[in-house]
Amino acid sequence: MPTIENVKRQMEEALEAVRREFSTVRTGKANAAVLDTVRVEAYGSSLPLNQVATVSAPEASLIVVQPFDASLIGEVEKGILQADLGLNPSNDGQIVRVPVPPLNEERRQEFVRVLHKMAEEGRVSIRHARREGNDEIKGRMKEGELSDDEGRRAMDEIQKLTDRYTGQIDDLLATKEKEVLTL
Repeated sequence: MPTIENVKRQMEEALEAVRREFSTVRTGKANAAVLDTVRVEAYGSSLPLNQVATVSAPEASLIVVQPFDASLIGEVEKGILQADLGLNPSNDGQIVRVPVPPLNEERRQEFVRVLHKMAEEGRVSIRHARREGNDEIKGRMKEGELSDDEGRRAMDEIQKLTDRYTGQIDDLLATKEKEVLTL
Protein backbone atom coordinates (compact mmCIF):
# COMPACT_ATOMS: atom_id res chain seq x y z
CA MET A 1 0.00 0.00 0.00
CA PRO A 2 1.70 3.22 -1.17
CA THR A 3 0.29 5.36 1.66
CA ILE A 4 2.07 3.36 4.36
CA GLU A 5 5.34 3.43 2.39
CA ASN A 6 5.08 7.24 2.07
CA VAL A 7 4.40 7.59 5.79
CA LYS A 8 7.34 5.30 6.63
CA ARG A 9 9.65 7.32 4.32
CA GLN A 10 8.58 10.61 5.93
CA MET A 11 9.14 9.20 9.41
CA GLU A 12 12.56 7.86 8.41
CA GLU A 13 13.48 11.33 7.11
CA ALA A 14 12.35 12.92 10.38
CA LEU A 15 14.48 10.46 12.36
CA GLU A 16 17.52 11.19 10.18
CA ALA A 17 16.99 14.94 10.64
CA VAL A 18 17.00 14.47 14.43
CA ARG A 19 20.21 12.39 14.18
CA ARG A 20 21.88 15.16 12.13
CA GLU A 21 20.72 17.86 14.55
CA PHE A 22 21.90 15.89 17.58
CA SER A 23 25.36 15.53 16.03
CA THR A 24 25.73 19.34 16.04
CA VAL A 25 25.26 19.54 19.83
CA ARG A 26 28.64 19.36 21.46
CA THR A 27 29.55 17.13 24.33
CA GLY A 28 32.68 17.39 26.43
CA LYS A 29 34.72 15.80 23.64
CA ALA A 30 35.81 17.44 20.39
CA ASN A 31 33.62 16.35 17.48
CA ALA A 32 34.03 17.74 13.95
CA ALA A 33 30.23 17.55 13.42
CA VAL A 34 29.82 20.43 15.88
CA LEU A 35 30.99 22.75 13.08
CA ASP A 36 28.48 21.40 10.51
CA THR A 37 26.27 24.48 10.92
CA VAL A 38 29.13 26.94 10.31
CA ARG A 39 28.86 29.06 7.14
CA VAL A 40 31.82 30.85 5.57
CA GLU A 41 31.76 33.87 3.26
CA ALA A 42 33.85 32.73 0.29
CA TYR A 43 33.94 33.49 -3.41
CA GLY A 44 30.99 35.85 -3.18
CA SER A 45 28.60 33.52 -1.38
CA SER A 46 27.96 31.83 1.95
CA LEU A 47 29.22 28.23 1.90
CA PRO A 48 29.16 25.41 4.48
CA LEU A 49 32.52 25.10 6.25
CA ASN A 50 33.07 21.54 4.97
CA GLN A 51 33.07 22.87 1.36
CA VAL A 52 35.99 25.24 1.98
CA ALA A 53 38.04 23.29 4.55
CA THR A 54 38.91 19.93 6.03
CA VAL A 55 37.62 19.56 9.59
CA SER A 56 39.09 17.00 12.00
CA ALA A 57 39.33 16.30 15.72
CA PRO A 58 42.84 14.92 16.36
CA GLU A 59 42.45 15.16 20.16
CA ALA A 60 39.58 15.01 22.65
CA SER A 61 39.85 18.76 23.32
CA LEU A 62 40.78 20.18 19.89
CA ILE A 63 39.19 20.61 16.46
CA VAL A 64 41.48 21.49 13.56
CA VAL A 65 40.21 23.26 10.45
CA GLN A 66 42.47 23.32 7.36
CA PRO A 67 41.12 25.65 4.63
CA PHE A 68 41.65 24.44 1.05
CA ASP A 69 42.55 28.03 0.13
CA ALA A 70 44.86 29.71 2.68
CA SER A 71 43.41 33.14 1.81
CA LEU A 72 40.11 32.08 3.43
CA ILE A 73 41.60 31.46 6.88
CA GLY A 74 40.24 34.74 8.31
CA GLU A 75 36.76 34.05 6.94
CA VAL A 76 36.81 30.53 8.36
CA GLU A 77 37.73 31.87 11.80
CA LYS A 78 35.04 34.56 11.53
CA GLY A 79 32.41 31.96 10.48
CA ILE A 80 33.18 29.81 13.54
CA LEU A 81 32.87 32.83 15.84
CA GLN A 82 29.59 33.95 14.24
CA ALA A 83 28.07 30.46 14.59
CA ASP A 84 27.76 31.22 18.32
CA LEU A 85 28.90 27.77 19.46
CA GLY A 86 30.80 29.06 22.47
CA LEU A 87 34.12 28.25 20.79
CA ASN A 88 37.14 30.55 20.38
CA PRO A 89 39.15 29.69 17.26
CA SER A 90 42.71 30.88 16.64
CA ASN A 91 44.78 30.63 13.48
CA ASP A 92 48.49 30.46 12.74
CA GLY A 93 48.19 31.51 9.09
CA GLN A 94 47.84 27.91 7.88
CA ILE A 95 45.21 26.21 10.04
CA VAL A 96 42.52 27.20 12.50
CA ARG A 97 42.68 25.54 15.90
CA VAL A 98 39.46 25.37 17.88
CA PRO A 99 40.00 24.32 21.50
CA VAL A 100 36.94 22.64 22.99
CA PRO A 101 36.64 23.74 26.61
CA PRO A 102 35.13 21.38 29.16
CA LEU A 103 31.44 22.08 29.69
CA ASN A 104 30.24 23.52 32.98
CA GLU A 105 27.03 22.19 34.55
CA GLU A 106 24.92 25.18 33.47
CA ARG A 107 26.03 24.79 29.83
CA ARG A 108 25.31 21.04 29.94
CA GLN A 109 21.75 21.70 31.18
CA GLU A 110 21.30 24.27 28.40
CA PHE A 111 22.39 21.68 25.81
CA VAL A 112 19.97 19.14 27.30
CA ARG A 113 17.11 21.65 26.85
CA VAL A 114 18.19 22.16 23.23
CA LEU A 115 18.23 18.38 22.70
CA HIS A 116 14.71 18.04 24.14
CA LYS A 117 13.48 20.77 21.78
CA MET A 118 15.09 19.05 18.77
CA ALA A 119 13.56 15.71 19.79
CA GLU A 120 10.11 17.28 20.14
CA GLU A 121 10.41 18.81 16.65
CA GLY A 122 11.20 15.32 15.35
CA ARG A 123 8.18 13.84 17.14
CA VAL A 124 5.98 16.58 15.67
CA SER A 125 7.23 15.69 12.17
CA ILE A 126 6.40 12.04 12.80
CA ARG A 127 2.91 12.87 14.07
CA HIS A 128 2.42 15.09 11.03
CA ALA A 129 3.29 12.17 8.73
CA ARG A 130 0.82 10.00 10.70
CA ARG A 131 -1.94 12.58 10.30
CA GLU A 132 -1.33 12.90 6.53
CA GLY A 133 -1.38 9.12 6.11
CA ASN A 134 -4.54 8.70 8.18
CA ASP A 135 -6.26 11.53 6.28
CA GLU A 136 -5.39 9.88 2.96
CA ILE A 137 -6.72 6.52 4.16
CA LYS A 138 -9.95 8.10 5.44
CA GLY A 139 -10.37 9.79 2.06
CA ARG A 140 -9.87 6.49 0.25
CA MET A 141 -12.38 4.81 2.58
CA LYS A 142 -14.92 7.57 1.84
CA GLU A 143 -14.36 7.13 -1.92
CA GLY A 144 -14.94 3.40 -1.55
CA GLU A 145 -11.38 2.44 -2.59
CA LEU A 146 -10.79 0.79 0.79
CA SER A 147 -13.14 -1.19 3.00
CA ASP A 148 -13.54 -0.17 6.64
CA ASP A 149 -11.49 -3.18 7.78
CA GLU A 150 -8.65 -2.43 5.33
CA GLY A 151 -8.66 1.20 6.39
CA ARG A 152 -8.56 0.34 10.08
CA ARG A 153 -5.71 -2.12 9.49
CA ALA A 154 -3.76 0.52 7.56
CA MET A 155 -4.31 3.14 10.28
CA ASP A 156 -3.21 0.60 12.93
CA GLU A 157 -0.05 -0.04 10.89
CA ILE A 158 0.60 3.72 10.69
CA GLN A 159 0.16 3.99 14.48
CA LYS A 160 2.68 1.16 14.98
CA LEU A 161 5.15 3.03 12.76
CA THR A 162 4.51 6.23 14.75
CA ASP A 163 5.18 4.44 18.03
CA ARG A 164 8.33 2.81 16.66
CA TYR A 165 9.85 6.02 15.28
CA THR A 166 8.98 8.17 18.32
CA GLY A 167 10.55 5.42 20.45
CA GLN A 168 13.72 5.63 18.35
CA ILE A 169 13.83 9.40 18.86
CA ASP A 170 13.40 8.89 22.61
CA ASP A 171 16.29 6.38 22.57
CA LEU A 172 18.51 8.80 20.64
CA LEU A 173 17.61 11.56 23.09
CA ALA A 174 18.44 9.41 26.13
CA THR A 175 21.80 8.40 24.65
CA LYS A 176 22.78 11.94 23.65
CA GLU A 177 21.55 13.40 26.96
CA LYS A 178 23.71 10.89 28.85
CA GLU A 179 26.67 11.83 26.62
CA VAL A 180 26.20 15.55 27.34
CA LEU A 181 25.73 15.12 31.09
CA THR A 182 28.66 12.71 31.56
CA LEU A 183 31.70 14.51 32.92
